Amino acid sequence: MSTEHQKYSTENQADAIRQYAATRDIDIVRTYADEGKSGLRIEGRDGLKLLIDDVASGRTDFQAILVYDVSRWGRFQDADESAYYEYICKRAGIAVHYCAEQFENDGSPIATVVKSVKRAMAGEYSRELSTKVFAGQCRLIEHGYRQGGQAGFGLRRVLIDQAGATKGELTRGEQKSIQTDRVVLRPGPEAELALVAEIYRTFVTADRTERQIADALNARGAVTDLGRPWSRGTVHQILINEKYIGNNVWNRMSFKLKKKRVHNEPSMWIRADGVFPAIIDRPLFDAAQSIIRARSFRLSDEEMLRALHALLQTQGMLSGLVIDEAEGLPSSSAYGSRFGSLLRAYSLVGYAPRRDYRYIEINRALRRLHPEVVETIVAGLDGVGATVLRQPDTDLIMINGEFAVSVVIARCRQLPTGGFRWRLRFDAGLQPDITVAVRMDAENRHPFDFYLLPRFDVGGGKLNLAEDNGLGLDAYRFETLDLLYDLAMPVRITEAA
Repeated sequence: MSTEHQKYSTENQADAIRQYAATRDIDIVRTYADEGKSGLRIEGRDGLKLLIDDVASGRTDFQAILVYDVSRWGRFQDADESAYYEYICKRAGIAVHYCAEQFENDGSPIATVVKSVKRAMAGEYSRELSTKVFAGQCRLIEHGYRQGGQAGFGLRRVLIDQAGATKGELTRGEQKSIQTDRVVLRPGPEAELALVAEIYRTFVTADRTERQIADALNARGAVTDLGRPWSRGTVHQILINEKYIGNNVWNRMSFKLKKKRVHNEPSMWIRADGVFPAIIDRPLFDAAQSIIRARSFRLSDEEMLRALHALLQTQGMLSGLVIDEAEGLPSSSAYGSRFGSLLRAYSLVGYAPRRDYRYIEINRALRRLHPEVVETIVAGLDGVGATVLRQPDTDLIMINGEFAVSVVIARCRQLPTGGFRWRLRFDAGLQPDITVAVRMDAENRHPFDFYLLPRFDVGGGKLNLAEDNGLGLDAYRFETLDLLYDLAMPVRITEAA
């Protein structure tokens, strides 16, 4: 099944498969399922990947595979992909039965033709559905309804029913549950509204930069809507986002049919102006945009390149982040727009970013370290009597058949200010119950400490850690992995005579 709205889908399929097996005296010995996963790609389909791996490696105690219908391999855009997975099973001598199809999968020409047509139809169904869903989302945007994403600082997501009556405010992570309900943006608390207005006024009338504004906010203890310190980037996002003047803008980025994420041209954006209550006056917003655009427009190509070369001499390297965090320089997007791409701008100042051998060597060392850390954790789990099953292709650790653990190692980066940062990247396809995040020391040679993160804490796919983090996150920090071993220790109950 691909969504929570299809929560009974796998149960219905299992019932049909059991009935099929019963009429043919087949014993079901194992079930592979992918619940809540899209069938457009095999990434994230742990059930299917485990099945194929078991078959390919010979770890099978069955002679046939029962599948509900042809589309259950996946609605792949390339019909040959699902045929390939079936072929792997047949090559290993394992028959494939389609329980809900009106033909026997006996290798006959008719069965081959019908399967090919159904595979193509499965892919076409996804394409047509994607087109219909996109058109529906565009219509909702034009009517002023919010599509995905958090509200942002100073705004709140509000749930309304089909008649437009307010049903309540959605907190972070909450989603609507009734299909006819809609989400709109409304102004947040007065304190946040005042701070947003202050950011705009300070930027426009006091001639302060984003960095200066962020430093001033941090000095008095103000935090973002995520409870984090302000940075130049977070202030900049508030200054450029049209939702603060009530505009609904969507489709800046596309990720259709699980393909590569792309940034769309402004002509492809879907927008509706003035559909939300504005918390910033339009003249003040336009003034801020003029100041931002003037940073690059008032400079010639030679002046921009001289400034970039001076930054290179100071920092020793260049990146989009380094450029955006530098005061007095146009943004990285301005350089990319003026010179065709950032790489073109780099070449004009004599910089080749791919020669950062130290960064490459550190990453190679961490990749070599990952199996050792996993082995150490597995050994510790074995030591407390836990039943441990390790998936060789993903290094996902299943403990006592109850919960899954993934291990992520974060490289330590030193900032120009002398502080340290760790960026965690999570494989969204694994969906472990607990992620063990290993922070490396300053030399990236040994683990510094560990974070135990439950699934709801890692839903965004990335997490940036500083030396000191929020109270809620620091509560999961540990010097050792003893807590994980305590969680994995089997509980034995002895009944008194």
